[in-house]
Amino acid sequence: MPKFAANLSLLFNELPFLDRFEAAAAAGFEAVEFMFPYDFEAEDIHARLNANGLRLVLFNLPAGNWAAGERGLAIFPNLVGEFRASVARAAKYAAVLGCERLHCLAGVAPLGGDVRAMRKTYVENLRYAAQAFAGDGITLLIEAINTRDVPGYFINTTSKAADIIESVEAANLRLQYDAYHMQIMEGDLTPTIDKYQKMIGHIQIADTPGRHEPGTGEINYPFVFDHLDRIGYDGWVGCEYRPLASTYDSLAWFRALKPPHAA
Repeated sequence: MPKFAANLSLLFNELPFLDRFEAAAAAGFEAVEFMFPYDFEAEDIHARLNANGLRLVLFNLPAGNWAAGERGLAIFPNLVGEFRASVARAAKYAAVLGCERLHCLAGVAPLGGDVRAMRKTYVENLRYAAQAFAGDGITLLIEAINTRDVPGYFINTTSKAADIIESVEAANLRLQYDAYHMQIMEGDLTPTIDKYQKMIGHIQIADTPGRHEPGTGEINYPFVFDHLDRIGYDGWVGCEYRPLASTYDSLAWFRALKPPHAA
């Protein structure tokens, strides 16, 4: 069975954020991820992780004004200084929280923007961030995101993400493969995972349509999970979905996978 991490930005939303750690542990998770920690003190999050025996496996660099629709800073030539400040801020949180994977959102390309200039800036920013994180043993991740949910997102297919990774040429830059986004954009999930297996540093899941839990849509997740076992994928699988009803009810698929003696 793959190693699953509860995404606390989307799961256990019945509770305040800091109370979701205890709920995740009680549900049987040994690890968590979330989008952003920056509204909280790192020490407070660290205390919740320790109290519940949880490992934090992923969070995002600051990504601009999320409420206003911004989805990353990395592609914008006029925001290089702000991007570098975001790298430093994320590194401080990662050090306190013991997190070894950080995801860098690219950004939404403005209509009519200079694609070459944005790509050049993106590559240079990723190279800078990867070098900054390397000394701390942190893996930097980038992800392709579907254009239905985030129109104009700069990287929207696995091949485009892979091309960026190859251009940056940093040993600690890897691919965050989100099955939900890529089912929408390209399908062919397991052959794509096979093709890019050596690049993949993290996987995330949700079903489509709806971005709900496995078993509510068109993706054959039992097949996908078995395939990950067959190919020896030993990374984490983040459960980044919106529960159709309660979080507890949405985890029936997870409870069914766990051995009878497990929590």
